[in-house]
Amino acid sequence: VSEAADGAGLREALDREPADLVLLDLVMPGEDGLTLARKIRSRSDIPIIMLTGKGDLIDRVVGLETGADDYITKPFELREVLARIRTILRRTGPRRRPERGPTPAPRKNEGEALTFEGWRLDLVKRELRRLSGELVPLTAGEFELLRVFASHANRVLNRDQLIDLVKGRDWASYDRGMDTQVMRLRKKIERDPGNPSLIKTVRGAGYVFAAEVKTG
Repeated sequence: VSEAADGAGLREALDREPADLVLLDLVMPGEDGLTLARKIRSRSDIPIIMLTGKGDLIDRVVGLETGADDYITKPFELREVLARIRTILRRTGPRRRPERGPTPAPRKNEGEALTFEGWRLDLVKRELRRLSGELVPLTAGEFELLRVFASHANRVLNRDQLIDLVKGRDWASYDRGMDTQVMRLRKKIERDPGNPSLIKTVRGAGYVFAAEVKTG
């Protein structure tokens, strides 16, 4: 674990050694957490958990819109923080291989991917690419949401179902945050995010991923 007292310290820490996750306070001297989150997200898809005393819904939504993967309000139990960190790291995996120790055995689903409408979602490398090969960076939350949509193509999923499939019930109070995640994902995969053809809204019911999805 590396500590940083401000934005400059955080950038130095990230330049010195890659990190698996950033636990970011919102109120700090100099640059605030939202500004730092935007800067981190502009250069990396590293998972971000925001830790703050600002618990209003609008603050949560703004935090998620900047690219945070989770949002924890004070006061909190350390066990909850650790549980949320472990949950995100289980989804994203380590960002670098340990220098020592045996090479892990190949995963049985190595190479497994979902393809749809000119896109290829690699479930092992956790990458989204156009079929032309161009890589489109996704946050951990965006990847999980797209994986759920592509794995349940042409089925209407409401917010509760999406929360269960993507984040688990810890995000039950963030149902509007799920809408924000959908909006961000649309901006990356839709030709016209204002008139989406892949992730469609079903009024009063939820969302449907309207695409033919193939495995492999």
